[in-house]
Amino acid sequence: MRNSVKTIVAHFAVFVAATSLFSASKTMIFGGANGWRNIEEQSGITYSTGKFGYDAVQLVTSTQETNDSTDLLLTFDNSEIRDSTGHYEIVSNSLSNTPDAVKGRGAAMSRGTTHGLSLRGNDRALFGQTGVVGSFTIEFWLNPSIAESGETVLSWRSSLNNKGYSQYQMISASFFNNHLQWKFTNIFTEYKDSEIVLNGLTNIIPRKWSRHTLTFDEESGLIEYCVDGRTEALRYITKTEHENGTVCYPVLGVKAKLDICPEYAGKIDNFRIDRNANLKDSKSLYATGNEKYKIDGGKLKTNPVMISHSAVLNSIEASTAVPAQTEVRFYVRSGDNCYGWNENFPAWKEVVPGEKITGVSGLYFQLAVELFPDGGGNKTPSVSEVKLNYTEQDDPLPPFSITATPGNGCVTLAWSHSVDDSAGGYKVYYGNRPGEYFGSVAIEGSSPINVGNTTAITLNGLKNGTIYYFAVSAYSKIDNRINGSLSKEVFARPSVRLGN
Repeated sequence: MRNSVKTIVAHFAVFVAATSLFSASKTMIFGGANGWRNIEEQSGITYSTGKFGYDAVQLVTSTQETNDSTDLLLTFDNSEIRDSTGHYEIVSNSLSNTPDAVKGRGAAMSRGTTHGLSLRGNDRALFGQTGVVGSFTIEFWLNPSIAESGETVLSWRSSLNNKGYSQYQMISASFFNNHLQWKFTNIFTEYKDSEIVLNGLTNIIPRKWSRHTLTFDEESGLIEYCVDGRTEALRYITKTEHENGTVCYPVLGVKAKLDICPEYAGKIDNFRIDRNANLKDSKSLYATGNEKYKIDGGKLKTNPVMISHSAVLNSIEASTAVPAQTEVRFYVRSGDNCYGWNENFPAWKEVVPGEKITGVSGLYFQLAVELFPDGGGNKTPSVSEVKLNYTEQDDPLPPFSITATPGNGCVTLAWSHSVDDSAGGYKVYYGNRPGEYFGSVAIEGSSPINVGNTTAITLNGLKNGTIYYFAVSAYSKIDNRINGSLSKEVFARPSVRLGN
């Protein structure tokens, strides 16, 4: 008797286990070893090395962003020096990287005994075209070792055919008596002077960072040189040498290389050229303080990711580095389809890693992450990996037994209930060949037929003498799109003689 009770209990336990296994806990991972794929949109975000050497998302530095007017941007934040705009290619490079940066994660070091960095512009580059050009801004940060007279930070040398005569052209920025001096030789061809010189007033102190900005405004003809946002020298390049005169535009001759730090010992950071002369914005950047990161932070949003079955999001886990006063926020949303989604629909739900999530379920999940720096803009958080822990509805188990009884122009199917308590109904498949259920002749409908939560059906309108093959599947009571595997196959051949 005791053994019989044990056997009954064991069978009951197996049955309970079988009937309760209608859901499974699973994980979806963004970042980590998978990398940051499926990103739909991001702003103010870049990638760095995170935990275990994987990519981590963090805020871009305030120098890393480009816009439509950016002609050249060298941030020196990565081991490989490159132009962020793609307008210039590196011809030669003898600069080395240093983490001692004023902007971002890195700067470049010039030893003064080599030829620095040479760039060649393509047809979209300012220094890759010939002819009249408009407004421009050249800006960079310097931290010289000596600031000795004759050291050159920037050099562009070319020639111009002007009215049948060949003229030597040059643009340079060099040290002279502890100041930076700009020279433009035969650049503004309609101006009265063939050479324009702008001398800085501020002493450039060795081993201290300073910001140098030179602009030319095609509207007014003003060329202006600023150090740390303060005007050092200016001149109106017009026929009258005053603000309201006819502007003398710069004209560039034969395409030539742009040399950066060809004769300079020290560090340089954030070298950029823009095709505008918005000094107001340039000064305001300095006036806000020397922030490395944008105060308003950054955000990324993944694509809606389809789960194979209707799922319930339970929690998220995140591998982050969050320095003091910085913050990372996480948002999720879901739905049964992703058509018509916009920024506000479906509504985002803010979630906290490690805390239970309720009310987020569907066939699609989407994740958004916001990163905020500290109040001074000097520190950034980073996210190496985000795990979404969810419960997915398993396929309902098919009926264990099924029979097919032929009749006159019909076949009656009967099957046992699925032992899976997640089953909400059944679908009947039929056809003329084994394993191929493409039947369409039955009055009850084409294969598969949703018969609801029943265990028998008679298919009418079948052809006598033809063999038919049948199988049954169960679908989920939570979502009838979740369809389980097929039962074993049975067959039957209707016949006139089987009629009443």
